[in-house]
Amino acid sequence: MTDFPPRRFDLIAFDWDGTLFDSTRVIVRCIQAAVVDVGGAKPSESDAAWVIGLGLAEALARAAPDVPREKYAELGARYRYHYLKHQDDVVLFEGVLPMLDVLKARGHRLAVATGKSRRGLNEALATVSLRDRFDASRTADETFGKPHPRMLLELMDELDVPAERTLMIGDTTHDLQLAINAGCASVGVSYGAHAAENFEVLAPLHVAHSVSGLTEWLLANA
Repeated sequence: MTDFPPRRFDLIAFDWDGTLFDSTRVIVRCIQAAVVDVGGAKPSESDAAWVIGLGLAEALARAAPDVPREKYAELGARYRYHYLKHQDDVVLFEGVLPMLDVLKARGHRLAVATGKSRRGLNEALATVSLRDRFDASRTADETFGKPHPRMLLELMDELDVPAERTLMIGDTTHDLQLAINAGCASVGVSYGAHAAENFEVLAPLHVAHSVSGLTEWLLANA
């Protein structure tokens, strides 16, 4: 039996897009296309990437400030249209499944806290056979979007884990602010939507630059 160091965190909550899934570029292109479809000015790649992690409605509204509110429903529909065309292009980052398996073997509870919809997350979980690797999940459409702490607080309550034993991992400042708002520690990853230099002010315990680096840090420190 493998010997592991003692656990510091009983619950590890992961963001989805840009943290476990290599989806940032696809999402950026879909946001840009949706905004143009409804007559808005095409957002820059950096502006479209910044909103990733927020709930869909808030993300699209921020990415398209010149689109009138009465077109938000159409904007959301166009985003979903473009994303469904490209969802097969979205894959797990290399090393994610072994990382999850070794964390489960050490006894961590694993959860997902994401700005995706429940329908979108369930489809993704089923597609890659990940469902049995997570003990719980929350999506933006069934609670509050990031960085409101509700989704993380609900996960801690469901799994009966206190904030001081919970770690949030994500690729955006929204994820790290979520952790602060919920009273939890965080780890950032630099290979997703937001630049790592924006993380420092949010005081993550670590910033990982690859899944292998994240795994190594977690096994030594989590």
